[in-house]
Amino acid sequence: MLYNKTMSTYTDIPMKLAPAMHHSMRQPAAPVRTRPPVRRAPAMPPRRKKSRFGRFVFYALAILLVYLYLDESQMLERSLPEVVQLEPPPPVTGLHPHVEQQKRELIARTERLGIKILITDGHRSVEEQDALYRQGRSEEGQIVTHVRGGGSFHNYGLAIDFALRTPDGQVLWDLEYDGNGNGVSDWMEVVAIAKELGFSWGGDWEGFKDYPHLQMDFGYSIAELQRGKRPPDTPQ
Repeated sequence: MLYNKTMSTYTDIPMKLAPAMHHSMRQPAAPVRTRPPVRRAPAMPPRRKKSRFGRFVFYALAILLVYLYLDESQMLERSLPEVVQLEPPPPVTGLHPHVEQQKRELIARTERLGIKILITDGHRSVEEQDALYRQGRSEEGQIVTHVRGGGSFHNYGLAIDFALRTPDGQVLWDLEYDGNGNGVSDWMEVVAIAKELGFSWGGDWEGFKDYPHLQMDFGYSIAELQRGKRPPDTPQ
C-alpha cells in the first residue's frame, strides 16, 4: 500500500509496480558529456636499415672518382709543354743586314739615273723616337711622326728615310722636282726603284702620309717586334 500525497490516502498498488513508479518519479539524469576522439598522427614507417651492399657501392664509386681525377690531372700535367724562359733579344743598334744591303743598292741604282739621294735617317733609338714625337707637341717644330718610342720600324732597324740632293748640294723634299730632266718626278723614280728592291713606301699609307719613309717589315707587325720577335738576318 502506498500513501497518496494529493489525496492524503493510501492506495493499493501492487508491490511489483512500486519500484517502477518510484523510479518514474525521480528527476531525469543529466546528460553525460563525452570527449571527442583524439586524432593521432599516422605512425611513421619503420626506417630501413642500410644494407652493406649499398654502402659498398657508395664507397666504390667515391674511390673510382678520386682515381679518375688524379689520373686526369697527371695526364694534363704530362701534356703541358715545358715553359722555356726566353732571354730578351739583344738591343737593335743598326739597320738590319738586308735593309742595309738594299739601301746601298737603292743609292747605286738611282745614281745611274742621274738622281742623287741622301739617307736622312735609318736606325732610330727609342729615346730618339720619343724626342721626335715631342716635336710639334710639347716642343717647337713640325709634327713629323705619330708614334712614340718602340712604335716605329726605325726602332728595329727596318726602315730608312731619304731626301733628294741637288748638284749644288741642296737637300730637297720635293715630290715634283725633276733634276735629271726626263719628265718624271725624281722622287717617284726613287720610290719605284725602292719598291722593286722590296721596300714599302710611307706615301701609300692611309691617313698620315710619310713620303720620305721606306721600310721592310718581313711580315712582322710592330706588336710582334715589341714582344721580342726579330726577322732573320737572311730573309727566306
